[in-house]
Amino acid sequence: MRKWIIATLLVATAAVAQQTHNQYEPPNMAGAGQKLLAQFAGDWDVVKTFFPMNGKPIATNGMCKQYMIQDGKFLQSDFTFFNSDGTKTTGTGISGFDSKTNRFTTVWYDSHQTTMSIRQSDGTFDGRNIVLWTTALDTEHPGRKTVARAHLEEDGRVLLHRHFLINDQGEERLMIEFRMTRKQVP
Repeated sequence: MRKWIIATLLVATAAVAQQTHNQYEPPNMAGAGQKLLAQFAGDWDVVKTFFPMNGKPIATNGMCKQYMIQDGKFLQSDFTFFNSDGTKTTGTGISGFDSKTNRFTTVWYDSHQTTMSIRQSDGTFDGRNIVLWTTALDTEHPGRKTVARAHLEEDGRVLLHRHFLINDQGEERLMIEFRMTRKQVP
């Protein structure tokens, strides 16, 4: 009888202790950030302009396909750039918005380097502009400080995405600009 009582208590304790994934990490719905990211979905012609410290800007043409994934919660951006020497480089970005923290987070990786880039907003979102700050993966060697800003122009036909380098005095210098023009649907 004693063994039966102990076994029953153990089973009951285990049943109470069992927690579903949804209880541990409740699902959340898409928010205002996903609504903006969904406006970025589509096929785009891209002009990437790099602004070196010295010399003239260098422009590279490319294309991008952007689409919502994971039930409309994240934007995936697949880029292809056509280099002047006839080669191609590719890159992929994943962008999300956490409606609980009001923060955007993006991850970027490409065929140019073996590193990944993570950027995150500071929790302020005006419904139109995405502002992303460098997030260091290696806190002992944080690297350069940058900020990226993106917004739609011309009634959603142009997506302007700019990256700025921030010096020790807090001054910004434009490093890279992606000017994306939405391809016309026939």
